[in-house]
Amino acid sequence: MHLTKVEGKQIQVTDSLPLKPEIESYIKPFRDNIQKDLDSVLAYSTNTYSKTDGHLNTAIGNFMADAVYNEANPIFNKRTGKHIDMVLLNHGGIRSILPKGNISKRTAFKLMPFENSIVVVALKGAQIYNIIEYLRTRKRAHPISKLKLVLDKDFNVFEAKINGKNIDKNKTYYVATNDYLYNGGDSMLFFKPNDSLYVLNYKIRNALIDTFKKLDTVKPVIDDRFITID
Repeated sequence: MHLTKVEGKQIQVTDSLPLKPEIESYIKPFRDNIQKDLDSVLAYSTNTYSKTDGHLNTAIGNFMADAVYNEANPIFNKRTGKHIDMVLLNHGGIRSILPKGNISKRTAFKLMPFENSIVVVALKGAQIYNIIEYLRTRKRAHPISKLKLVLDKDFNVFEAKINGKNIDKNKTYYVATNDYLYNGGDSMLFFKPNDSLYVLNYKIRNALIDTFKKLDTVKPVIDDRFITID
């Protein structure tokens, strides 16, 4: 006996499909518990913040980059004895506004619906200039922390510092980013080759949630970390 034909048909999964009461009653407690957890209030936002609110840096982007630094640096330091020098995320990774009012875990899932995890890449100072060139030419508010970049009116680099100090081309800097960008997302091809890679097994979303839990009120600002001058 030989198989000669296989037939099938597509069954559309829609709201019109009838629910089975025994299945619904089984999953309802789990669903309700998840919804309750997602909607539990963690903090309060004093305003509505959007990634379109600024030119080269935004309040929400600054908040996210600083959250990654503040939450990931202690983990990195405990494991390696070293400190993160700067953070670079991507503008497109901010997937929602931060609305005025109560902040919950659901807020964090809307801001960062992807499963992106934090990694720390060891780069020589000379490679940091590749990051600066990328930011200079893209002219977009990619979130950064601990890096200060000032451009003149023609978008030439006027000042570039990490933690208030000039960049040493021979020094090793530890740059926190996410696994998507490390692997070339948003054409960020400057993370490879590198001296070493540290995988923290810590999602950006969780860093946001942990930050929200520590704050009573969230009120990020646009500052001078990435600007142009006349």
